[in-house]
Amino acid sequence: MARASARRRVTRLTVGGEPTARPDTLAGEEPLEIRLDGRPLAVTMRTPGADMDLALGFLLGEGIVGTSADVASMRYCVGTDGAGPTGALDAEGRPTYNVLDVALAPGVPPPDIDPTRNFFTSSSCGLCGKASIDAVRLRSRFRIDDDPLRLGPEIVTGLPDAMRRAQRLFATTGGLHAAALADAAGRILAVREDVGRHNAVDKVIGWALRDGQVPLRGRVLMVSGRASFELVQKALMAGLPMLAAVSAPSTLAVDLALEAGMTLAGFVRGQSMNVYAGDHRLLPPVPVPAPAG
Repeated sequence: MARASARRRVTRLTVGGEPTARPDTLAGEEPLEIRLDGRPLAVTMRTPGADMDLALGFLLGEGIVGTSADVASMRYCVGTDGAGPTGALDAEGRPTYNVLDVALAPGVPPPDIDPTRNFFTSSSCGLCGKASIDAVRLRSRFRIDDDPLRLGPEIVTGLPDAMRRAQRLFATTGGLHAAALADAAGRILAVREDVGRHNAVDKVIGWALRDGQVPLRGRVLMVSGRASFELVQKALMAGLPMLAAVSAPSTLAVDLALEAGMTLAGFVRGQSMNVYAGDHRLLPPVPVPAPAG
């Protein structure tokens, strides 16, 4: 099985000092090809681990599935198929576990796979495989503007530290993004790490889908990087009413959050944050005046 981290030799340089050689632990990055009923759908650069959750989250974010029951099976492709090598063997003939085939359940319509689409998605971009601007905007199965989630600002500002404490790979490599799901009390339900921030989100949403928790009503998605349009859309497709990010949002991310009724917070650091949409979920309730007389 491909590893999530590996050791490499580095030369340590310090101004005015002598160079030293030492081993360093790096985050793993390898391609994962996702096939749908045997047909290539996408290739993403990811950190190996939780690949099936990654595939489930990706399929949900693309609007292909809505529940775990929409998937009949998932398996790694190892060896060769009728058309030749699957690409799942390394140069020495060992399985790489970098090709995953997903079989949809009977009755689930397959997507139209455009042969002109660029299937490659880098670790920094979750929309790089889209063939047109129209394909970027997807309609969610879930409504979130009526989600009753309410929580105090102190709950949100505590999430980055709680997420960091659960980042085991980051502690040894320093080179991974993270995504966490939390409830209204600030309890971390799941954390996933990856070299790609969109992959980390797919992994944690895929975990929730497999666990029967989608739509994720009353939950918060916390991410270690910026709040891009793609992450807001993934949260919306999973029915999440709130996305909080350590860094900044983009204009399109804010526009989509406002349109969908999502709470979007950025620069969640220390004891403060900027709330760009849906601040009613974080503000104290407005007292109702007592009736006269």
